[in-house]
Amino acid sequence: MLLRNTVRPQNRNTDPVRIGQIVGAFGLKGEVKVEPLTDFWERFEKGTRLRLKGQWVTVEGYREHKNRPMLRLSGIDSATIAEGLQWEYLEAIIDEEPELDEDEYFTADLIGMKVVSTDGRELGEVEDVIENPAHELLKIGEILIPVVKEFVKEIDLENEVITVQLIPGLLPGELE
Repeated sequence: MLLRNTVRPQNRNTDPVRIGQIVGAFGLKGEVKVEPLTDFWERFEKGTRLRLKGQWVTVEGYREHKNRPMLRLSGIDSATIAEGLQWEYLEAIIDEEPELDEDEYFTADLIGMKVVSTDGRELGEVEDVIENPAHELLKIGEILIPVVKEFVKEIDLENEVITVQLIPGLLPGELE
């Protein structure tokens, strides 16, 4: 089971959406290191137009380094200019919805869905999806449920219900 962090086109207007944040400069020719805010790294590929500080720039070079996009952007041709962009956001207009595999879901689609246990207990609604190094967590009030097949048994988008398998100690106040 995989959650994909992105914005669905039908949930947006024509405003650009933040897809990354520049976290530093790299090298002498103005390359920038980017912390991605999307799971769809193809949005950083060469030729893509992005908005930076209200201006449109073109990605002239793209590579990955230490699990992070490294970009060469039009108009950014020195380390000094690149260093001045630290903490600025890169934005894109999301025109097409990315394709998902059978067991993938958009994170935003899960927010507000009702969560029930396999034994029929209603646990509440998903308030947030928390990113975690190992896997995401569904936040339902004080309850945190790992988004893995052992716990999340079914995600029914049509009926907006997530069915989860509880184990002793998972619910607050419950003894192991």
